[in-house]
Amino acid sequence: MGATTTSPKGPRHPVDEVPPLRRLLPLGLQHVLAMYAGAVAVPLVIGTALIEAGRLDPGALPHLITADLFVAGIGAVLQSVGVWRVGARLPLMQGCTFASVGPMITIGTEHGVGAIYGSVIMCGLMMFAIAPVFSQLVRFFPPLVTGTVILVIGLSLMSVAGGWVIDGATDGAPPVNVALAAGTLAVIVLIERFAPPALGRLSILLGLVVGTLAAVPLGLVDVSGVGEQPWVGFSTPFQFGLPTFPAAAVISMLIVGLVIMTETTGDIVAVSEIVDRPLTPRRLADGLRADGLTTVLGGVFNTFPYTAFAQNVGLVSITGVKSRWVATCAGVMLIALGLVPKLGAVVEAVPLAVLGGAGVALFGIVAASGVRTLSTVRFTDRNVLVVALAVGVGLLPTVSPTIYERFPSWFTIVFDSGISAGAIVAIALNLLLGGERGSRGGDSVAEGPSAHDAVRGAQLAADPEPPTR
Repeated sequence: MGATTTSPKGPRHPVDEVPPLRRLLPLGLQHVLAMYAGAVAVPLVIGTALIEAGRLDPGALPHLITADLFVAGIGAVLQSVGVWRVGARLPLMQGCTFASVGPMITIGTEHGVGAIYGSVIMCGLMMFAIAPVFSQLVRFFPPLVTGTVILVIGLSLMSVAGGWVIDGATDGAPPVNVALAAGTLAVIVLIERFAPPALGRLSILLGLVVGTLAAVPLGLVDVSGVGEQPWVGFSTPFQFGLPTFPAAAVISMLIVGLVIMTETTGDIVAVSEIVDRPLTPRRLADGLRADGLTTVLGGVFNTFPYTAFAQNVGLVSITGVKSRWVATCAGVMLIALGLVPKLGAVVEAVPLAVLGGAGVALFGIVAASGVRTLSTVRFTDRNVLVVALAVGVGLLPTVSPTIYERFPSWFTIVFDSGISAGAIVAIALNLLLGGERGSRGGDSVAEGPSAHDAVRGAQLAADPEPPTR
């Protein structure tokens, strides 16, 4: 697969080769499995929080999951196949980004579900519109800023994992919940330590499966909702009502949109180098447009903002399979999974304590990815101050949830999310203190560390070799 082959029209790049069906299907399935836990985590986190806040009906969770898979599949097809100037035509997968979790929960709690989808649509439109000029804006998001923001994302979400383990108890977490969470974590660690690399990439997913099976004899698994869901169903646009567009919610999501574009830029740069296809500003803009269009579709079909998934970039590096049609095959599989409501109900049946155990690992990996990005930064006194203040301000709403209760709604929407608050502080201080500068663009796109998005960080040029076990 690594060598360029010839076709009647001339040499064919390995990215454009179509593997035979007997290889295409398992390779596509491998991409689906590598991203599945991360793909369903975001709708699980946001959906559970909105249900607890009384903003969503408990029966809505399966729809959020299947809609997420459906739109993620469309996004993967757009990125890999390309339509007009949409899609990088590279082996990239799309999935909901953790960067949106905090703002989405805050927006939904303050203004309702309609405001979530209105702000997501506006975020996607902004991403689509500024894609051609983003290579000039990316200098505002050097590793100092992106690493800090990703660190804040992971640390902020740790309170969500703790809430899952507590599962509504008012006097601390029940010991059985702690045992399930710890057992799930132990399974993840053991798989990472002793399983072959192919299984190691599925450690989070397998940990959820084993933890759920362990909870069955304890009576903590409710599968009644599975039988109530049809085998085949279609995601309905605006199922939870028409979108609304509160200014504060939109502004918060526009900030998140810039972070998402930075994530995707890093992943497109990484996969371009892995498959040895030169990345021009035009190809980068095409990939960012696919991000924007997929995010708009997310708002229409009741899901959340999308980015290129870093763990699948790592999978391309590890397997050496460069064909973009493998990602297309995986995208078609995701679309098919998104048409099976029973699958969403099965995911909903996973006990919250088990999710909490996996969440500790999942969100911890996100935070560690931020640390890995920051490891490329030269820590002068000014850079230390940027990180310290951004992390401090970003974590204030997590450690003191009532700190902004007396402030107006437009302020709390932005600053009650540690992610958007941390991003604003990091960007502003980096500019004010004359910190790091990113690439200014040009005829080619310079590499910058990706904002590693979910279950496993990408194997970027800073760490291009497959991990050893």
